[in-house]
Amino acid sequence: SENLSNELCKILNFSFGLRSHATPVFISLHWLPIKSRSHFKILFLTYRALHGQSPAYISEILRPYAMSRSLRSSYQGLLSVPHSRLKSKADCAFEVIAPKLWNSLPLDLRAVDTVDIFKKKLKTHVFKFAFA
Repeated sequence: SENLSNELCKILNFSFGLRSHATPVFISLHWLPIKSRSHFKILFLTYRALHGQSPAYISEILRPYAMSRSLRSSYQGLLSVPHSRLKSKADCAFEVIAPKLWNSLPLDLRAVDTVDIFKKKLKTHVFKFAFA
């Protein structure tokens, strides 16, 4: 899948007369690498689940983070990350990776009200980190 994307970029490079690495083509086409694309999809699904726009079985997996004491600044839209015993496979499970990725987003991105604005800002955020 990652190799397929890179090969496609090389074909596009060749058709444009360029003989370079795939990364500049990804950037010019505003494509995300496979890992970043999967993170984007997980975060978008998480947003939809938190806003009641996904099936119940997905929303039920996500739990809001409960602070030990109530502070004025306590609501930041964080999710509780379940502990996983198996570091390799369990960390890839949606119920583990979704809260980790969600909590890593800036507060202003987590607080966006509309799907379209969230999607646009999320793509920019993920793109920036993919090619930083």
